[in-house]
Amino acid sequence: MSDVEAWITGIGLVSSLGEGLDSHWDALQNGTIRADDKTFAPYVVHPLASLNFDQQIPKKGDQRQMEAWQRIGTYAAGLALDSAGIKGNADILGRTDMIVAAGGGERDLAVDSAILTAKVQGNAAPGFLNERLMGDLRPTLFLAQLSNLLAGNISIVHGVTGSSRTFMGEEAAGIDAIRIALARIASGQSDIALVGAAHNGERKDLLMLYEFGDFNLKDQFAPVWSRGPNGGFALGSGGAFLVIESRRHAEARGAKPYAKLAKVVADRARRGTSGNIRETLETLWTQVGADPSRSAIITGATGAEPATGEERTFLANHAGTAVRATATRFGHTMEAQFPLGVALAALSLSRGALFPPSDPSGTEIAHPSSPTQIVVVGTGHWRGEGMALVEAVK
Repeated sequence: MSDVEAWITGIGLVSSLGEGLDSHWDALQNGTIRADDKTFAPYVVHPLASLNFDQQIPKKGDQRQMEAWQRIGTYAAGLALDSAGIKGNADILGRTDMIVAAGGGERDLAVDSAILTAKVQGNAAPGFLNERLMGDLRPTLFLAQLSNLLAGNISIVHGVTGSSRTFMGEEAAGIDAIRIALARIASGQSDIALVGAAHNGERKDLLMLYEFGDFNLKDQFAPVWSRGPNGGFALGSGGAFLVIESRRHAEARGAKPYAKLAKVVADRARRGTSGNIRETLETLWTQVGADPSRSAIITGATGAEPATGEERTFLANHAGTAVRATATRFGHTMEAQFPLGVALAALSLSRGALFPPSDPSGTEIAHPSSPTQIVVVGTGHWRGEGMALVEAVK
């Protein structure tokens, strides 16, 4: 086991609750929830708070060539670099590794609609599809935007030019991004990394996609533990990025940590039989090695069934540990859900308190003291489980 400590020295957050650490902490303390059941009715979403993108993406040309998910991520990444005190430091940024979790990018709905309309009306001659795709889409697109465009734009806008990796795979991609960052730092392959993800939940194409699987929360918002057997998630817009570096590297430049990232474990339950997810979570709990007497849990439970029901059973087996579900406050941010949980864990430990519960079902309880460990739990709505152990730095 490596004796290299990995410190979280920078946190960048944007969501429906605002931007930056202070605004998020205040919103969490006040129980603020911003859910919209009208704009995309009958579906519920957590829309992004109003941002002045000029503050982190100063060139209008850069902003114009990005779709919303890229702007969100590039903005959050800039906040993380600011938070870590390395924004504009070319020497450090030149060797900062970047690990991004990203989805398939946003579709051009106008082009999709025009093609489908022509097809239905019988106006699609041979070669029509290729002509429209070549003429209507920018060179960076293939019906949907390339997933690694977020990392590319962060590199261009913020000058992060170390190695770059982009993981795909919904919630599991966010888990693996954090896991690989820790592994590289622990092994000495990396001194410092920018890690995170972004998600635009205000997309008709995504809502349609998830409706095919009957995953969407409909009609009215409810806390994640109160959605009943039919369940469903409310997509959220947001970005969460972390600067993670070795203790030696952080101390050499005088950086102060928010928390220590001690361990990240991941698995993929077969999910063929009821109880598979719960059993996998129990195994991961053992592997992550938390001390129940001084820990709390922050979970990205989606609200989708049967995954959330099985996770709730797992949590009931650890009823003495305080739980907070991010989806109630932020919505489900898919690839960003696990990085968001790690960010909130580090923020909570740095403030010496766990934010209040927002759950009338009784699953979430007040924490009697200040936790010194927080376990971040990720259970994908369809695939993938993981946990991270985040600890206060003594």
